[in-house]
Amino acid sequence: MNADAMNAGTMHERMIRIRGARSHNLRSVDLDVPRGSLTVFAGVSGSGKSSLVFDTIAAEAGHQLNETYPPFVRNRLPKWTRPEADELSGLSPVVVIDQRRIGGNARSTVGTITDTWTYLRLLYSRVGTPHLGESNRFSFNDPAGMCPTCSGLGETVEPDVDRFLDLDRSLREGAILLPGFGDGGYWYGKYADIGAFSVDTPLKDWTASERRALLYGGDEAARLGTKPPADYEGLVERFERIYLRTSDDLSDRKQEAIARFTRSGPCPECEGDRLNAEARAVRLQGRTIGEMARLEITELAEHIAAVREPEVAPVVEALVERLRAMTEIGLGYLHLGRATTTLSGGESQRVKTVKHLGSSLVEMLYVFDEPTVGLHPHDVDAMTDLLKRLRDKGNTVLVVEHDPAVMAVADQIVEIGPGAGAEGGRAVFQGPFDRLRQADTPTARALTERAPTNTAPRKGAGTVTVKDASRNNLQQVTVDLPTGVLTVFTGVAGSGKSSLAAELVDQHGAIVVDQRPIGRSRRSTPITYTGIAAPVRKLFAKASGLPAKYFSANSEGGCPDCGGLGVRYTDLAFMDGQETVCPTCEGRRFTEAALRHRVEGLTIADVDDLTIAEAIHRLPDPAIRKALHGLDRVGLGYLRLGQPLSTLSGGECQRVKIAKELREATEPSLYVFDEPTTGLHLRDIDTLVAVLDQLVEHGHTVVVIEHNLDVIRRADWVVDLGPGAGRHGGRVLYEGPVTGIEGTATARALQAG
Repeated sequence: MNADAMNAGTMHERMIRIRGARSHNLRSVDLDVPRGSLTVFAGVSGSGKSSLVFDTIAAEAGHQLNETYPPFVRNRLPKWTRPEADELSGLSPVVVIDQRRIGGNARSTVGTITDTWTYLRLLYSRVGTPHLGESNRFSFNDPAGMCPTCSGLGETVEPDVDRFLDLDRSLREGAILLPGFGDGGYWYGKYADIGAFSVDTPLKDWTASERRALLYGGDEAARLGTKPPADYEGLVERFERIYLRTSDDLSDRKQEAIARFTRSGPCPECEGDRLNAEARAVRLQGRTIGEMARLEITELAEHIAAVREPEVAPVVEALVERLRAMTEIGLGYLHLGRATTTLSGGESQRVKTVKHLGSSLVEMLYVFDEPTVGLHPHDVDAMTDLLKRLRDKGNTVLVVEHDPAVMAVADQIVEIGPGAGAEGGRAVFQGPFDRLRQADTPTARALTERAPTNTAPRKGAGTVTVKDASRNNLQQVTVDLPTGVLTVFTGVAGSGKSSLAAELVDQHGAIVVDQRPIGRSRRSTPITYTGIAAPVRKLFAKASGLPAKYFSANSEGGCPDCGGLGVRYTDLAFMDGQETVCPTCEGRRFTEAALRHRVEGLTIADVDDLTIAEAIHRLPDPAIRKALHGLDRVGLGYLRLGQPLSTLSGGECQRVKIAKELREATEPSLYVFDEPTTGLHLRDIDTLVAVLDQLVEHGHTVVVIEHNLDVIRRADWVVDLGPGAGRHGGRVLYEGPVTGIEGTATARALQAG
């Protein structure tokens, strides 16, 4: 082999080589990404960044790694859909660290998900007193350790009987508020038709004995003048049997009923420790394991480091290292007993990174999705240090990110664009941050702009008061929030912003707009979500003279061979299942009969391919335009009408919800938004703030939890919490117009940014 060929081979080994990438909206992208470097992928929302990084590079790396395992193992690994590309080489085993909430069940905690609980219970089993010997005796997921009263959950759930009845109504008027008990319903008849109760008398006029019989049955029911049937169940017993004693997966309807008609509290036996009496009695450093689990991670690390017994030195070292790593990436305010279901997307992402910090593997490919989500500008340095540490160990780090602070530390930036959807999908820039600032791209232009500070804030129409808030780390906080304006809650991560917002919702009720997914199936699309499916079908029915059902892919108009999905899925047992375009309809989803008819030159299948912006101009129906206009106003005009909502990012999901509220909001309401800039390019912040301003102009009160400095600058009112995280926060440092804030981490970030 000659020298040139050897040099070329070495060069290829140092690069991730991408040729002809075509996933989603990518336009045959050719790109060489240097290995062993930190590369940030930027671009406007919907430009194709995630399609390139996650659906192309990470997907191919994951697929190729899976192929190295035997069939038995492969069948149990995550499935990767192979991307459309001519060539993808130079890849390594991939670790994807995304923003998906960890979720899990009621038994999943910060301690279990990070393995720190495993180390902690090992310590207690070896050097705790009195001595128990086995680490599973300290596991709340093991019968040997769990509290018998709550089965290791730490809390009990019981019916909230006060919410079952409206005493001002009669049975016929709907006094029983539980679902399914409306007049004429099956469950209604079990009480109204048995002759034991008056159906037309308001329950407040019943005797106390009659109300108890309705609720509890048993002896109370037996004492009624007209006895109910022998199989009679009181409302409480029936509710517990249907909702609380089932082992099946709960439907959304059942979960909503449980949330509405139950109350939960610490287990009366273990008081939230989850463990049985023997485990709760063991102490180390003067504390039980439950007390240790309630300490903030920063404080816990100090106590564990003080354990000197030589026989457990390796355990102490490993546990302290992991706890300090969590502190370094801004999670020191959490505690090991915190349920993973309560973590935000940003917290979830940082928790996932912990297990990789101590890894000695090199030449890995790490892929991050906006790792600064949920981080105050004050905390971003800790995350960028982590990214650099992973790179400096010999790994390749790819980051999808909008934050200029992350771009500034990257070895190079790749910008995908220039626009969204069909207007994007190309690599418009590749190079270092300094060169990007001089380039003529959407990101470069946004970097040079800075939002003006709101020097003339709107005056509140009144106030809404949050009183004596003590949730999580809040220290008896009372704040008066002006109504009819835009208020932003600020502060470092863990300072108490979300807790204060939750108290606001609990005390006053509010419409919460968060980043949780909105589409559960591939049949959920902007068409179904906005309710324009029926008007679209009517357009085609009118033009063709056929019934509207012939233009529904879920009804008579759907291709019979693929059920209107456009694809066929083949289960290949131990190999990855194969999804292929339906050969009958060629992915068009509809029958030939339905596709023969056109409106404005479009078939019913062509409507799916329209972007929202195109549909507003091309579909001749005011109802359709009105329904889609909100999505266009929040910057989602690039989405295609037939795109499954399950494919949207968290930020896109939130903007879909905002659009819905813009369309439906009538009476003045209180809105709480959870970091609405998530997933937004710097260029799109103006669009978002304009949408929030529209809600305010319609008389609504808007409260936003946000770290983005441009949003904070435009607020009418700011509530800044801190000064630190966890027990070092939970206090209001400032409340007032943004021009008056000073001396806090937020004030310093505003001055520097």
